[in-house]
Amino acid sequence: MIVVDLTYDRPDLLEQAAEVLHARMPEGWPDLAAARDEVDAALDPARIARAVVVGSTLLGWAAANERYTDNVWEIHPLVVRADRERSGVGRTLVRDLEDRVRAMGIHTMFVGSDDELGLTSLAGVDLYPDVVGHLARLQNLRAHPLGFYQRLGYSVIGVMPDANGFGQHDIYLARRLVPPP
Repeated sequence: MIVVDLTYDRPDLLEQAAEVLHARMPEGWPDLAAARDEVDAALDPARIARAVVVGSTLLGWAAANERYTDNVWEIHPLVVRADRERSGVGRTLVRDLEDRVRAMGIHTMFVGSDDELGLTSLAGVDLYPDVVGHLARLQNLRAHPLGFYQRLGYSVIGVMPDANGFGQHDIYLARRLVPPP
């Protein structure tokens, strides 16, 4: 298992990246064309796109991009083949992206983790007017990815109510990569 850059000179990996993105997250990428567009966007030179591979088989991939100049980068997307979940692929990708942005002097990494599938206590709930109160009572009910990020040291920092439709919120998590001065 090795981590490699996703690049245009590996069309086989790019197609596998699109296939796994569509297969694992059809709510965000409902067809292969949309998934291919996302993979293409991840190859922007201002972003980082990495994949975990064994031989010529892509096990998962992730991308990151700058969100707040010189301070904060975002992981988007992160996807792992279903048959390789819980095998360290996601953790490897997150740590690799963290190491790369830390080397650039970036001190915070964040991620938005949608709850379109009703996996947390926030699902289907009208968060207004007490958004912070609902967030304070957040529970992971059915293996929402926020548990994965929390195990990697990420903290819940907020929520965007109704980001994907009523009651389908985007939960934000972040992690400091370097100690404060």
